[in-house]
Amino acid sequence: MYILLFYVLFGLVCYWLFLFEAPVKFTAPSLTLPVALDVGRHVFQAFNKVEIIFGTLLLVLVIRSQLTMLNKLLFAFVSALLVLESVWLLPVLDQRALIIIAGGIPEKESLHSWYILFDAFKVIALITLGVNTIKQLKAA
Repeated sequence: MYILLFYVLFGLVCYWLFLFEAPVKFTAPSLTLPVALDVGRHVFQAFNKVEIIFGTLLLVLVIRSQLTMLNKLLFAFVSALLVLESVWLLPVLDQRALIIIAGGIPEKESLHSWYILFDAFKVIALITLGVNTIKQLKAA
């Protein structure tokens, strides 16, 4: 069951980060930057809740599983990134978007790059976790 959840979460992150929301939204010529940012704020908040739900389900399954220590550490790494995104990065990015929506100009920062980096690390860790778990189950 947890392998399925690893790969569903992996798929959601990949779909979200690389294929869907951000790239598509910013190519719409009639969508102004403030409107795009406002939509993005709401979508990112919703997606973060989905990640938290999957992360919580996985936490319960991982705790009850016989996964190797490496796999448990990989899951802890993904969880730590999710917590950092939820309590630090997304709120800061949300405030930045609100400044732009209100017509202001925020300070130059590279926080959006951190979000992309966090999600890229989550994707790599989730792939590794899924592959390692399948290997572990085959060996048992």
